[in-house]
Amino acid sequence: MFTKILIANRGEIACRVIKTARKMGIATVAVYSDADRDAVHVEMADEAVHIGPSPAAQSYLVPENIIAACKATGAEAVHPGYGFLSERASFCEALEKEGIIFIGPKPKAIRAMGDKIESKKFAHAANVSTVPGWLGVIENAGHAEKIAGEIGYPVMIKASAGGGGKGMRIAWSKAEVRDGFDRARSEAKSSFGDDRVFIEKFVVDPRHIEIQVLADAHGNALYLGERECSIQRRNQKVVEEAPSPFLDAKTRKAMGEQSVALARAVDYQSAGTVEFIVDSEKNFYFLEMNTRLQVEHPVTEAITGIDLVHEQIRVASGGGLSVRQEDIRFQGHAIECRINAEDPRTFTPSPGTITHFHTPGGLGIRVDSGVYSGYKIPPYYDSLIGKLIVHGRNRVECMMRLRRALDEFVVDGIKTTLPLFRDLVGNADIANGEYDIHWLEKYLAKED
Repeated sequence: MFTKILIANRGEIACRVIKTARKMGIATVAVYSDADRDAVHVEMADEAVHIGPSPAAQSYLVPENIIAACKATGAEAVHPGYGFLSERASFCEALEKEGIIFIGPKPKAIRAMGDKIESKKFAHAANVSTVPGWLGVIENAGHAEKIAGEIGYPVMIKASAGGGGKGMRIAWSKAEVRDGFDRARSEAKSSFGDDRVFIEKFVVDPRHIEIQVLADAHGNALYLGERECSIQRRNQKVVEEAPSPFLDAKTRKAMGEQSVALARAVDYQSAGTVEFIVDSEKNFYFLEMNTRLQVEHPVTEAITGIDLVHEQIRVASGGGLSVRQEDIRFQGHAIECRINAEDPRTFTPSPGTITHFHTPGGLGIRVDSGVYSGYKIPPYYDSLIGKLIVHGRNRVECMMRLRRALDEFVVDGIKTTLPLFRDLVGNADIANGEYDIHWLEKYLAKED
């Protein structure tokens, strides 16, 4: 087991990793930019190293700075959290070259799953259900029109190297394919430096449901159930829950087994998430695999009692998983709300000083955060400032506890998404679990 690890991240996820490392008796090293000198993760860690100016491109996204911090402190391994360098295979290789362990999957798996076209090819080869589509090179708009006509409308045009909804267009007709192809390719080029796009059947009114997997280097791989992530705005998740109020045991098992098959196909080692879209008839189709810890991982931890960061560290140090598939038991229901420093209606970022910060407590309440009263939120990074995770014996109790926790949660001085969650928790569709990935945007449009 490691004696010291470095967390190549900031904010709530850095704090969350530090807590598990401390529980395991592992010393921690934080890194920070100019903007994060007074951040919570810097105070929590045993050591802290300054890695550059405030912009992420000059600090958190510079592999050489992270490696230098490891060498200066003697850190044996790096936990990347999510975002930043967490899914960059070249960073993983650079660490390996220096004899530093990456707490995550191997470069091969990161590369295979990081490319949307290649990942679908792997999924197809592993007998994972995939959306009908064309994964080869699309030469021009005319070629795109021909493919779309063969698949059948509507179709989704997606950037191969995309994420976060960038480089995506829905086309309902031949005319929209031509325009959508050109726009998606242009956006893909400017956002990712890669203008390759692919086309697949667009599933109308789908749910976004993901499966948490764990795997080690000793041939063990398992799934920890699903997370319902359909409450989204512009392809960005807002609320997540586990288990899904929509799935049944048969579908859950099938999705889990296919997810494990995919993990084995790419020799996956660590925690990872296989994402699916699911239609109204419970037909499910592979979307992508995230080769890192997910923002919403706490809801899985709540219903399984398994610390995912602990398993990541254990696997990276050469150990086997601490659980087997037959050991997994789901207890109750959990919901996570992402507390962002944003206007609750327009989702415009709201950096500034938090004048008062009070988190709820009590049975079944967990708050992962990296801010405090008096903390100044910098404008350089993601707007997530904390996560409210609520667990109950069933979904009804979970919703009741969530309602109380939201009422108790106070963040003054900036705008946050808390008012939106207070509205949602009283909505009948949310209470009944009757929503899809388009529900939130329709709800916000009605409110306006």
